[in-house]
Amino acid sequence: MSLVELGRYARNEAHMVVGMLGGHGIGATLFDGEASIAEGSWFLIPVRVMVDDDDLAEARALLPE
Repeated sequence: MSLVELGRYARNEAHMVVGMLGGHGIGATLFDGEASIAEGSWFLIPVRVMVDDDDLAEARALLPE
């Protein structure tokens, strides 16, 4: 299992993407979300949504263009 970046999103949007993927049985995790809060710049720093490389194509297909 190797994690790859699905995309970078605003903090709230990243949480919605992870929830939607989870509802379709795709595990996802957030990178950088807590760091941006600690630095006080959570509106400026995008949060990375990471998925297993085997799930990347399916996850991309679920996202709107």
